[in-house]
Amino acid sequence: MSSFPAVLRSEWTKIRTVASTSWTLATAFLITVAMGAGLCAAVNATFEELPKDQQVTFDATQMSFSGMLLGQLAIIVFGAMVVGSEYSTGMIRTSLAAVPRRSSLMLGKVTAATALALVVGLATGFVSFFLGQAILGDHSIGLGGENVLRAVIGVGLYMALLALFAIGASMMLRNTAASIAILITFILILPIVLSVVDATRKIAYYLPSQSGAAIMQTVPAGSSDVPYGPWGGFGIMALWVLAAVLGGYLVLKKRDA
Repeated sequence: MSSFPAVLRSEWTKIRTVASTSWTLATAFLITVAMGAGLCAAVNATFEELPKDQQVTFDATQMSFSGMLLGQLAIIVFGAMVVGSEYSTGMIRTSLAAVPRRSSLMLGKVTAATALALVVGLATGFVSFFLGQAILGDHSIGLGGENVLRAVIGVGLYMALLALFAIGASMMLRNTAASIAILITFILILPIVLSVVDATRKIAYYLPSQSGAAIMQTVPAGSSDVPYGPWGGFGIMALWVLAAVLGGYLVLKKRDA
């Protein structure tokens, strides 16, 4: 199996036929949509009780995506399982025997998984947005609002990059459980810890989740010391992803299965 289309079909078949990977993507969609809808309902019911400055800077679009806090956890698990399941079962040896050229194997794997995460992410973004805005009622915004379409599509882009980052990290670690534990700490926990302390808050701005999430905002961040806009933050996340994928490829290339 030397042609790239054949490699791509093979990787697509692996992902599609493993129930756990399909369930993690479905979970990412359902959790993000459901949690976003619930929080939109809570905000709509208590909007008049919010401080005036929060009402003025209220980002109705991002509110629809508030479920991403948990949804991205499922995306991390998906990316880790795409790689980790092959190493845990020993199927990686079969894959390398069928595709000796490791660059082709890596490219096929990341292309298939990232494309699937992008499709699920776009579906998540649009469904979350329309449902959330319907719930927000008078406090909602339309898809034609300033920067709204970019933010909705940004959900898909963010989820695709997050899956790709998890794939690269898992390729380096070659262990599903270890990959998930480290990724959750780095993506979800570390930014919160760093943001608590003034001295380290600016460091948190440059971590993948904090920088990448800027693309889902339509209202500028409340803190004036955030040094980038939506696309600048997304670019920072893309650099993190590039580093992880290159690291994963070097490990795949240099180490035995």
